Amino acid sequence: MSIHFTVSDLTRNLFHSLTLDHERAPRPLSPEQSLLLECYLAGQIPESAWSDYVFETPELARHVDARRGQH
Repeated sequence: MSIHFTVSDLTRNLFHSLTLDHERAPRPLSPEQSLLLECYLAGQIPESAWSDYVFETPELARHVDARRGQH
């Protein structure tokens, strides 16, 4: 039995363990974007409008995924 790792796997695991993984740790939002995110999560923004915001700022979707993954 043998176990194989590639350099990219080890690097990705290291970044994840240090919380430097950009796929898992979205960039900070501006105060306006944070407010927009909170309003969406509270149900105050309809999906159709939210998809427009996400089209303009894809980082918003990463924050939603991260927040929903925590709960």
